[in-house]
Amino acid sequence: MNFKIKKKKKVLVTGGTGFIAGWIIKHLVEEGVTVHATVRDPDDKQKIAHLVKLSENNPGEIILFKADLLERGSFNAAAKGCNIVFHTASPFLFKFNDPVKDLINPAFEGTKNVLEAVNVTDSVERVVLTSSCAAIYGDADECEYAPNNTLTEAIWNNTSSPSHQPYSYSKTIAEREAWKLADAQMRWSLVVINPPVVLGPTVSGKSTSASHDICLQLGDGTMKSGAPPFEVGMVDVRDVADAHIRAAYISKAAGRHIVFKETTTPLKLSQMLQEKYGQKYPLPTKELPKWLVWLVGPLLDKTMTRRLIAKNMGHKWRADNSKSKEELGIEYRSLDTSINEMFQQMIDQGYIKSL
Repeated sequence: MNFKIKKKKKVLVTGGTGFIAGWIIKHLVEEGVTVHATVRDPDDKQKIAHLVKLSENNPGEIILFKADLLERGSFNAAAKGCNIVFHTASPFLFKFNDPVKDLINPAFEGTKNVLEAVNVTDSVERVVLTSSCAAIYGDADECEYAPNNTLTEAIWNNTSSPSHQPYSYSKTIAEREAWKLADAQMRWSLVVINPPVVLGPTVSGKSTSASHDICLQLGDGTMKSGAPPFEVGMVDVRDVADAHIRAAYISKAAGRHIVFKETTTPLKLSQMLQEKYGQKYPLPTKELPKWLVWLVGPLLDKTMTRRLIAKNMGHKWRADNSKSKEELGIEYRSLDTSINEMFQQMIDQGYIKSL
């Protein structure tokens, strides 16, 4: 599907140092677009170094703005003069102290604050929101109750809460708020991207997402005795970035879009790594039985509750990605490439050590 990036139109990308944001920004500045990128601390030279380098070495330009998801009005300056807003900023954490403080408030209030900035910026025509399949379902067993046992964009997560799957709850209430604010006005349109687990290398060369924890646990010995029987959709970060960009510039794009390549498991990812890395790293070669994970998991990790294990492990995960292919024209790359490049980058970073 052909689409044209309008180089003269400025864009805002929130969460500029993030995993998905990095690839969106890279693609746009390579095309000659001026990007306003929000970061928590523009003076953190180490964290923004890759953005500075991208700006210096490409026809486009990156202008950094300080912004805080919880601070009203802090996105107004960054939004000024922009025609498109990519709202990618939202905490994605497997480990946290307070789900409300660490996940829910930043996701919900951040979305509200960004869209309030959009509402006072007359130049904005379209907003592309990074949501998640977590806003569609809470636990994998819900696939069994979906029409044809398959998740679609028409379904909403109504089972998560601050005490069970708080990350999924945070994405759900944030996306619902975005649609509420979009429906209350007529000037700008909202398009939403809903990926499940995102894999692949980072633009910065440094791990910035909790999804890197899966890769780390494959290689650091955590899963040496066996991988959990956990099935979920996965997708390359570059395809997710491509989906955002297409959602921004294809005028007919509308609504939500489930974006993923295929359903897979940690064991299948390990098998993709075996040929190159199997001799040097403690990759899992088998899957643990669900009963054993149920028995031992909560003792090793307090966030892994028996309810979570019962409702997510050993269940088939199915979703329909046809809309992303037909309306956005996404052609998905191999997950074999995604996990191998991600694993090698984490070795290069020193996160994963050889035997």
